Amino acid sequence: MLRSLHRLKDFEEICGRIDKLSENSSAKWGKMNVPQMLKHCTLVLEVPLQKTILPKKNFLIKTIGILTKKEMKLFKNGIPPNMPTFEVLRAENQYHFQDAKEELLFAMKEYLNLADSGKLPENHELFGKMEPKDWGFLEYKHLHHHLKQFGV
Repeated sequence: MLRSLHRLKDFEEICGRIDKLSENSSAKWGKMNVPQMLKHCTLVLEVPLQKTILPKKNFLIKTIGILTKKEMKLFKNGIPPNMPTFEVLRAENQYHFQDAKEELLFAMKEYLNLADSGKLPENHELFGKMEPKDWGFLEYKHLHHHLKQFGV
């Protein structure tokens, strides 16, 4: 069974891992510090919440995104370290750890409420047509990837 942010057990697991982070958690790869990672994850969750709007991508990039989504589901593989991201999803400023952590946990709850209401968007600028199960799987994978980045 694929992990999903829509499953209470998986949602609570992610929340527990976020709680294990501290201001001193260090990254195993990448350039972000822990508050930047938390902010980045919040921005990603704000995409289905329609608070963060992704720029349009060309046909080739969209095709790669759609194939990547299918590959991750088929092979149950993760996101490789140091993958490029949309500029609007980069968190390069300095953020307060506790504020960034609380903001992410709040965004996760907002996201879960949206998913429970059945009002998730039907498309993603990179991944194309999205079913609720796609959102839940990809949001879980993204959070898992960054928590693993910081050793939790």
